[in-house]
Amino acid sequence: MKIAILSDSHDALTRVSRALELARQQGAELVLHCGDITSPTVVQLFEGWTAHFVFGNCDWDRRALRRAIDDVGATLHKNFGHLELEGKNLAFLHGHETGLMTDLLQSRAFDYLFHGHTHQAVDYVDGVTRVINPGALQRASVKTFVVLDLKTGQAESVVVER
Repeated sequence: MKIAILSDSHDALTRVSRALELARQQGAELVLHCGDITSPTVVQLFEGWTAHFVFGNCDWDRRALRRAIDDVGATLHKNFGHLELEGKNLAFLHGHETGLMTDLLQSRAFDYLFHGHTHQAVDYVDGVTRVINPGALQRASVKTFVVLDLKTGQAESVVVER
């Protein structure tokens, strides 16, 4: 199974739409959004996807975002999400709550930990956990997201030009 990991979309509607189009072309079946969605209009672009969201520090109108996420049939995990897919334990959060991120890493309970917030793409291993920040779709010099093949562990950073 391939999943797309996005973060920090900050209302970049055209770029989010393009990222979702590219994710579908790459064969992604599910999308994780690691926060800083910013507006319900962004959430509407995820209609038709199996999508999971967490809140970021710039997601101020949480009631409107929650309603939009419900309206498109997606799942909101508030500040931290956990899924088990393909026998892998996945955790995802925005990353601004550094204590929570540290606790998740130290728990050694997750194969993958996805986060955003820094607008810097990273991919490294800490103990038993592979940590991936997909980069950002806004406020970054190069706008990126990641498509991860859970079966092979291959992660591809995808650049979104527009």
